[in-house]
Amino acid sequence: MLKGKHIILGICGGIAAYKSVYLLRLFIKAGAEVQVVITPAGKEFITPVTLSALSGKPVISEFFTANTGSWNSHVDLGLWADAMVIAPATASTIGKMANGIADNMLVTTYLSAKCPIFVAPAMDLDMFAHPSTQRNLQLLKEYGNLIIEPAAGELASHLVGKGRMEEPENILKAVEAYFRSTQELAGRHIIVTAGPTYEKIDPVRFIGNYSSGKMGYAIAEECAKRGAAVTLISGPVGIKAKHPSIKVVDVESAKEMHDAALAEFAACDAAIMCAAVADYTVENPATHKIKREHDELPVIRLKKNPDIAAELGARKRTGQVLVGFALETDNERVNAAEKLKRKHLDFVVLNSLNEPGAGFKTDTNKITIIDKDGTERNYGLKDKKLVAIDIIDALVEKL
Repeated sequence: MLKGKHIILGICGGIAAYKSVYLLRLFIKAGAEVQVVITPAGKEFITPVTLSALSGKPVISEFFTANTGSWNSHVDLGLWADAMVIAPATASTIGKMANGIADNMLVTTYLSAKCPIFVAPAMDLDMFAHPSTQRNLQLLKEYGNLIIEPAAGELASHLVGKGRMEEPENILKAVEAYFRSTQELAGRHIIVTAGPTYEKIDPVRFIGNYSSGKMGYAIAEECAKRGAAVTLISGPVGIKAKHPSIKVVDVESAKEMHDAALAEFAACDAAIMCAAVADYTVENPATHKIKREHDELPVIRLKKNPDIAAELGARKRTGQVLVGFALETDNERVNAAEKLKRKHLDFVVLNSLNEPGAGFKTDTNKITIIDKDGTERNYGLKDKKLVAIDIIDALVEKL
């Protein structure tokens, strides 16, 4: 699973650094290419000579090589890596990572990395339980880092509690499981709708909503990361899809989104209806700009747009999975459950405009997933990229 992968192993200054030697050896045996980045304090616990001998690479600790003055580029390292594993991660380094204090090579590499980051804390039980440490770990989770929780047991202080770095074998399993999960949708075709729709009043005005498309795009990226071929049907947004497995179909109106979704649906394995589609459109949009009149106000008559999710639900074949979204302000669970049943959804993702930090234009969301059998799963406020992981985990269960 790790054969050919590029892994940065970050080592901090703690007694658990001796375990990093075993972890490095496990990564190498699994076929990975490993670059060790160690903090100055880390070198007090384990020597770079040992680490270099096992990795086959010079160990990086400083920004510049002492004798030659050559520069170690944290940017290049961040682009090279498929994963970064910081084990052990001390309270000090966790605090620096959470707050962007880039005063050593390890933290600057972390801030430059484009890959998944695994953090394996190791410290005394009271340090781990301290509110500042827990706040910093929560921040790292919100940034998208993957925390490998420490184990409980006897610590270096001879106290007993939670704070021991997880065993190297289990850290290896966590990294392998991540890369294994990235291919669990291989061979699947998934439709995702995202963003708002614009309904023309005249050539320069429209009826729309505040959707930024961030949630739908995060879902599309997560599906693609797990191996799916994704068709992203997007209303007008200011963001771009990044993954090469995402085919973007740009639309503007609800009718255009409806037609694009129906054209793709028969051949897909799942469809996730995340777009904020306008319920109504203008009955007779003007062909010329409506000019301001002194005496008369223009009358705009509306008509219903087609219900995309309901039409797909009526066409859904055995084996297909249909996911809907419910953005509510009142009677949230009742309305979401009714939508799930009426549109023949497999599950509905409920988010509320009453929740601070959730809904339109934010980088975070707080959701409840309601299954067609009535079971509910509640999630805390988190970055939309992490919310996408929760949603796609639920989709994988259905598929």
